[in-house]
Amino acid sequence: QLRLMESGGGLVQPGESLRLSCAASGFFLRYNTVTWFRQAPGEERKAVLCISGADARTNYADFTDGRFTIERDNAKNTVYLQMNSLKPKDTGEYFCAAVADNLCRNSPEVYPYWGQGTQVTVSS
Repeated sequence: QLRLMESGGGLVQPGESLRLSCAASGFFLRYNTVTWFRQAPGEERKAVLCISGADARTNYADFTDGRFTIERDNAKNTVYLQMNSLKPKDTGEYFCAAVADNLCRNSPEVYPYWGQGTQVTVSS
């Protein structure tokens, strides 16, 4: 069974950091394109950062202001979203999604594999 599972979300104060994990089971993430999406309350799910199957990175979200990075650990079959200097506007549910190719895209429809999401809340 092919699965993605996110973890690492939580409630943090502004300025703190979180690292979200997207762990795969049943397949290897190494040659997949993986994108992190965010869904803020009342909004559509939008792409944040992507790492392609060839390890090219694409930032789709201006709101990150360079504070977020995406990395892949092949040994752990996991993709991470490192989020630094968190702000209240970063609040939302974060999902990882994967597709077996080498091209980053920001459309949710192209990704067949999704995790269940992890909630990030930034509040003082």
